[in-house]
Amino acid sequence: MTPLLQVRDLEISAKVFPPNGEPFELEIVKGVSFDLARGKVIGLIGESGAGKSTIGLAALAYGRGSVSITGGKVLLNGDNILNRSSRTISSVRGRRVSYVAQSAAAAFNPAARLEEQVIEATVLHRVSSRKDALARSKLLFGLLGLPEPKIFGRRYPHQVSGGQLQRAMTAMALCPQPDLIVFDEPTTALDVTTQIDVLAAIRHAIDETGTAAIYITHDLAVVAQIADDIMVLRNGETVEYGPTEQVILAPKADYTNELIATSPRHKNEATDQSGTLLSLEHVSAAYGKSVQVLFDVNMHLPTGQTLAVVGESGSGKSTTARVITGLLSPMKGEVRYDGEPLPPELKHRSKDQLREIQMIYQMADVAMNPRQTIRETVGRPLTFYFQMRGRKREERVQELLGQVELDPEMADRYPAELSGGQKQRVCIARALAAEPRVVICDEPTSALDPLVARGILDLLTRLQDKTRVSYLFITHDLAIVRAIADSIAIMYQGRVVRSGPKSAVLSAPFDDYTDLLLKSVPKVELGWLERALTERRMMSADN
Repeated sequence: MTPLLQVRDLEISAKVFPPNGEPFELEIVKGVSFDLARGKVIGLIGESGAGKSTIGLAALAYGRGSVSITGGKVLLNGDNILNRSSRTISSVRGRRVSYVAQSAAAAFNPAARLEEQVIEATVLHRVSSRKDALARSKLLFGLLGLPEPKIFGRRYPHQVSGGQLQRAMTAMALCPQPDLIVFDEPTTALDVTTQIDVLAAIRHAIDETGTAAIYITHDLAVVAQIADDIMVLRNGETVEYGPTEQVILAPKADYTNELIATSPRHKNEATDQSGTLLSLEHVSAAYGKSVQVLFDVNMHLPTGQTLAVVGESGSGKSTTARVITGLLSPMKGEVRYDGEPLPPELKHRSKDQLREIQMIYQMADVAMNPRQTIRETVGRPLTFYFQMRGRKREERVQELLGQVELDPEMADRYPAELSGGQKQRVCIARALAAEPRVVICDEPTSALDPLVARGILDLLTRLQDKTRVSYLFITHDLAIVRAIADSIAIMYQGRVVRSGPKSAVLSAPFDDYTDLLLKSVPKVELGWLERALTERRMMSADN
């Protein structure tokens, strides 16, 4: 039987426009080939910038920005879609081939309700009536574990968490019942408990509908649960390609072995956690007058230490960060910094208070000005806070890019010319430029491959040892918590349900929610997802 998708000798280039030089073509995908049958999943894995997303978009005959497909074939049901007219391609995109973007926050229209966007392609391509499409969207919301599925779609994008928004985008892709779905890091923004449900839902949908999928990720543990075949990529080239069992259990390439063996290092917690640089005292907060999201939250962060804030999507982690930074005023309680109450609103804070508390955002796509080069993005706080200009500023920009493992030549690029992981590293460099005392890290490594993520964690640890900077580290990845935290606060439904030194929080006996979190961390093991789901069902039955 002819495969649904055949990619042959795919070559992709990007035109680079250096400010003081001649434009040139940069080859970013070099002769990649693979097959994909109906109902099967191929996982594309590799470090940021390896070409994973670029190859996935080629399945829609699309290149981002200045990217162009320069060679090879993309055969969908035997038809080379690269040779088709733009009108024909338009009938393929969103109907026969759907796409789930890495950053749902940047992909949704903030002015339209979710349900209208989820059904748009289904109605536009006349797959079904608006009424039937709305009914299917509600079924998908329920399948993907979204709250109140019958009315969830009435919300706007800003009224849901990042994880919920990512699941809504998965519903959008599934709605028109396509032949092929390209999943570009669909679980990057999800907590581990939700990730299990979404992976199971995606796998179930593929099995039931016969839809094929390209699953792009940097998380080998995730792709091992969902893919039939795995392709390991590096620098736009195939490092290894084969059945999942062979790649996981008997990898042939050294780089694949590195990915499998990579795990964040364990950090010994600070013995004295009594001092406090930043604290939240009995903080409650709400969006508007009716939607309360934080309830009597208490936390404290000592100088030179790391507090990890852990919880599922919608638990209040990012809202806590918004309160600390003055983007959301608390209803009750206060934030104290260096022994003094912080003004609740951003506009009332001093320049030093603004500089000393910096934030690295979860969604790098929406945290940078798309019209500014990386040099401008990283250099702006240098000028704003330190009046740094000219050669001195340029040298510091180059130094900061080097610290986050970016090629200094990337300073002339725009955000659209970077991968998701590269964008996040630029955001880290921008935060470090202010020389802060506190950095609020909102999932800063979630978009990075394991090797680069470990490098970033090591970098943050070295900076902390050198400068005594404090981190409030928001994450759903308990491996990262073990690697970087001194203390932990676990949040659930807007409340802190467990907190204290890392060793105490991660030691038995556990409350039910902490136990669920620990058991939901993916492992690079075949069949782990099925075992985890079975154990969860048994826990539910016991309760």
